[in-house]
Amino acid sequence: MMHRYLPLTGQDRKEMLADIGISSMDELFADIPDSVRHKGKLNVSAALSEPELLRLMRKLSAKNADFEQYACFLGAGIYDHHIPVVINHVLSRSEFYTAYTPYQPEISQGELQAIFEFQSYICELTGMAVANASMYDGATALAEAGALAVGATKRKRLIVSGTVHPEARQILRTTAKGLNVEVVEAGYANGVTDVRQLASLIDEETAAVLVQSPNFFGCVEDIRAIEPLIHRVKGLLVVSSNPLALGLLEAPGAMGADLVVGDAQPLGIPAALGGPTCGYFAASTPWMRRMPGRIVGQTVDRHGKRGFVLTLQAREQHIRREKATSNICSNQALLALCASVYLSTMGKQGIREVAALNLQKSNFAAQALSSIKGIELPFSAPFFNEFVIKLPEGSDIRELNRHLLASGMIGGFDLGRDYSELAGHMLVAVTEQRSREEIELFASALEGWL
Repeated sequence: MMHRYLPLTGQDRKEMLADIGISSMDELFADIPDSVRHKGKLNVSAALSEPELLRLMRKLSAKNADFEQYACFLGAGIYDHHIPVVINHVLSRSEFYTAYTPYQPEISQGELQAIFEFQSYICELTGMAVANASMYDGATALAEAGALAVGATKRKRLIVSGTVHPEARQILRTTAKGLNVEVVEAGYANGVTDVRQLASLIDEETAAVLVQSPNFFGCVEDIRAIEPLIHRVKGLLVVSSNPLALGLLEAPGAMGADLVVGDAQPLGIPAALGGPTCGYFAASTPWMRRMPGRIVGQTVDRHGKRGFVLTLQAREQHIRREKATSNICSNQALLALCASVYLSTMGKQGIREVAALNLQKSNFAAQALSSIKGIELPFSAPFFNEFVIKLPEGSDIRELNRHLLASGMIGGFDLGRDYSELAGHMLVAVTEQRSREEIELFASALEGWL
């Protein structure tokens, strides 16, 4: 054979055609009108040998501005965090990366235990009673929380803060449209939800208030001020949170949140050019049976031996369609395991230390950048590892990011893309990965461009 990885021979092809009663490939496509068939050769390169193909793929891959070659100051939902090497070692084991939905729990104990550990970690971080086996990502988790609130309260109105990630708000609106639910957006002031405006929007028809803290601008929301506003009308409080920030911040569950959701990407999951990631979903006890997805529980068998079972499955594939709470049909088990390995490797103290580094380094960077003539910090609210800078009038952030890239840095997010009132504002992320030298180089390059 000419090709090592193509087991189909000429004889194989001939026998397959004979089995279906034809003698050529042209006969196979005879039903397709000749007028719509492509004539001539496709505009693709000639076949390459294996060494040539590998060289080409490496050359193409080298065009990516990856974290190995560039210092990244871009966050906006996907972050450059340290990933302990043990994570890849565990995830590379075939019993994990080939695992699928544990339909037969008695032979899936390892997978079920991994999911149970993830749920336990999420409950501890968020201060909630129960967590599910994971969601597709943080944005879909938020949308599912909105759907849960609508079903639980029998109301058709959701209020979402304008400081929630723009993409998450879009997905929330898409989900709400299918449920005939109205989504109202509350404004912001000084980088956080405008509590006065929020209070004026909440009424007896409000199913839930959805906020993010730290929010899209990196600022920490005043959850304690928002909580009584929605609970006064017997609605639900949904909080989306960066799980790494919960190493320092008080758990949303301790501040009265009914549902806590978010993205586990900061917990050892690679940026991977934007995904996939892993969403988490946690709830207080009254809403446990309305949670989407599934819950793994711990039990003992008749001999007293510890075991794991699928305790709750609320998706339509497992139960009667009209009783289902969601059509989410899977969970990110491998990436949930990734987050669990990260949390177990770091431990409680390690998570606190990493979170503290994010806080300290971002504040150092904010001071360094705001000392540059022409750059301001438009918001004074406390922030975690992201903050907003305002550039001089007329600044082209796309041009600035090209300049930074040429200097070996991935610049921040252009907020004007999603907030017209914030044209000329950049969202800058500084994680524990950034060194003092990189931060100072970033400031110097920015000052030079100005």
